[in-house]
This record gives sequence, C-alpha cells and structure tokens, in this order.
Amino acid sequence: MKPVKVGICGLGTVGGGTFNVLKRNAEEIARRAGRGIEVAQIAARRPNPKCETGATPITADIFDVANNPDIDVVIELIGGYTLAHELVLKAIENGKHVVTANKALIAVHGNEIFAKAREKGVIVAFEAAVAGGIPVIKAIREGLAANRINWLAGIINGTGNFILTEMREKGRAFADVLKEAQALGYAEADPTFDVEGIDAAHKLTILASIAFGIPLQFDKAYTEGISKLTSADVNYAEALGYRIKHLGVARRTEAGIELRVHPTLIPADRLIANVNGVMNAVMVNGDAAGSTLFYGAGAGMEPTASSVVADLVDVVRALTTDPENRVPHLAFQPDALSDHPILPIGECESAYYLRIQAKDHPGVLAQVASILSERGINIESIMQKEVEEHDGLVPMILVTHRVVESRIDDAIAALEGLADVVGKVVRIRVEQLV
Repeated sequence: MKPVKVGICGLGTVGGGTFNVLKRNAEEIARRAGRGIEVAQIAARRPNPKCETGATPITADIFDVANNPDIDVVIELIGGYTLAHELVLKAIENGKHVVTANKALIAVHGNEIFAKAREKGVIVAFEAAVAGGIPVIKAIREGLAANRINWLAGIINGTGNFILTEMREKGRAFADVLKEAQALGYAEADPTFDVEGIDAAHKLTILASIAFGIPLQFDKAYTEGISKLTSADVNYAEALGYRIKHLGVARRTEAGIELRVHPTLIPADRLIANVNGVMNAVMVNGDAAGSTLFYGAGAGMEPTASSVVADLVDVVRALTTDPENRVPHLAFQPDALSDHPILPIGECESAYYLRIQAKDHPGVLAQVASILSERGINIESIMQKEVEEHDGLVPMILVTHRVVESRIDDAIAALEGLADVVGKVVRIRVEQLV
C-alpha cells in the first residue's frame, strides 16, 4: 500500500519535533497506522537547526502545501487565528485532512471548520491543541464515552503553573518569576495570553465542548489572570491547607454550563494541587468512572509532537472509513449537540477565600460576619493575623461555603463600604474537586 503523504506547515518547535518523531519512529508508526507516512513537503519561513530535513522539498508559501495535489494530510503548526484559518479552510476545500495543534484556531473558528470538514468528508484532528503530550481529548471523547461528564478542571497553562510554583516554594514575587519564565522561554515577550488566562480559556473551551456536547463558545468563557496574586495570599492559602493554582473549570449544572478560568484554592492533599513547574494536569469527573486525572508535559517540542503524530496515525487509520461513521470532531454527533447555555460568572457557584485589610478596632469581625450572614453566606473558617507593622492594619482571612457568585459580589461591595475596611477585598475562588 502506498504511503500517506503529509505536508507540514511550520517548522518551529512543534513542527521540528513532529518531523523528527516521524523520521525517528517511522517503522513503529507505520506498524501502528497500517501503512507508511511520508513527509512530502514542508512550508517554513526559516530552517530549524534542530531538524535535519534532508531532501524534503521546502517552500516559504504555506498555501503551496494546501494546494499540492500529492498531499493527503496537511499539518498546521503555524499558530495564530488569521493565516492558519485561511490555510485550514483551503486544505479542507481541496479535500485534504488536517491535523493542528492550534487551540486558538479551534476555540474561535472550530464550529465553522468542522462544518466545512463534514461537508467535504475530511477529518480535522486537534489532540495537540490541549495539554501538549497528554492525550486528554481522546480520553474524554472516546475513553469516557460511556459517561455523563459532570465537571472537569485543569492546570492547562505551564507558564502560569511555573510562576505559582515558584511563588509558593520560594516566596518570590509575581513580577520576578515572570521575568525568569520569559528568560527560560516559558513565557512570551508579551505574556498576556498565559498569565491572564486567555490561553487556558482556549483550551477549556475545547474540553468543555467535548465533555458536554455543546458548540465551541470561547467568547462566553470567563477569564481571570494571576498577575494580581501576592505572595501573602499564596502563604495564607498554604496556612489554611490549600494551594493556589490557575485553574480552568467547566461544570454542568441544571441551569447551564460553567466555563471559567481563574486562580483557585485547592486542598493541598489533592493530586492536582501537587502538579508543579510547567507540568499540566486535567481532572475529569464522570458518573460511571468517577474522577480521573491526566498528567504530563503540556508543551515542548516532542511532547506536543507526540500528540500531533498520534492524530496523524488516527487519520491514516480512518482514511478508508465512511465519513459518517468516524468519531465526531466534538465527541457527539453534530446534529445532537446541546444548546445548554454558558452561565455568566455571576450565576456560577463556588466557595470563596476573602482577604480583608481592616483597622485594628473592636467589632470589625462582627460587622464582617453580619454582612455575610445577611446574604446567606456561611463561613467555613476564619484566620485573623497580627497587626502589620508597616500600615497598622489587621489581615482577616475567611473561607466561605459554596454560594452563587452574585451574592459574593454584593457582600464584597458592602464590606468595602465599611469605615474600618481599607482598600479592596481580595477574592479567590475555592474548589474541593471531589
């Protein structure tokens, strides 16, 4: 049987890793796929010194690959929204299957792309778009297909996890660790996507769609970053028995789907709370399997290439199958997707960590407790620290029971209106993940 011919668009970190894995493990991959896989063309703006491409034809124009009649599968690894979008649609229009690691592309344009792919009878595979080398999409879409997924929660951005790990373990300030993350290549010169939760929200959007059978709706995801976190909150959380992680949470409720990314306190004895450095992890809770945890490298040359090549093997295996009988892109049949709404953050429910800076006057704690009680907010624990020498204020830390966020918003507004409360109340959500 003749080999499947592949075109790789983008020869950066992941593209170079994909080429190297395909070359190094060619025999093993062919045994799994049932036929050989040949990289017939590469589109790259510049060579990759970590990748020996030999006699493989190289072009500077990515559309040469999409229009090449000899190419069966286009691997899109250029990133971004615009050019990648055009490339993928052109490849699909030309009847080519697509493998991509582009989470932003899938989260924002996936509904359109999958509809076009169904029309043309081709596959768009995107395992590498979420959590690098962890096969979590396949696990949810296929391995947990018997389950009604209740919720999932993930540390799905390695840069943010590295920063929070350094802040907790070494007591370093956010800005200091961010500079090191940039120097190490974990964070971009403009780190906004990583530290403000946008990258994680792209990935969470994809996971939620597959878990709950809903269309991709990135524009409705709530995102909150870690740039305002202080070492004080990291330390107070530790004293209360929690770790702070930048978490993506998607939960099914009767009212709708929660889709949110934000700093989160997690009990320190949970496995996911002990995922450190640049590593990723995703917990999935199903009604039959219970809670499962998927852990591994969330980025990097070969971990991500591992997922790209795994997708490629799946595409090759499915080339001769009836398009109507392939695994659906979003796990559920296209005509069976749900219109269950995405909830605004004010309607989401969580427990909360609140840090209040108060003047050292009697009766402040009673006022705080009264404001919370009036709004039906129960307190789980309270920690009051000594007066801080530099400003004479008393840090008051509370953890509440679960409550709808709009109630907490109202309570915080009332707390900040107290004469003895100074500055803004710090609010961090708390998840037990059981």
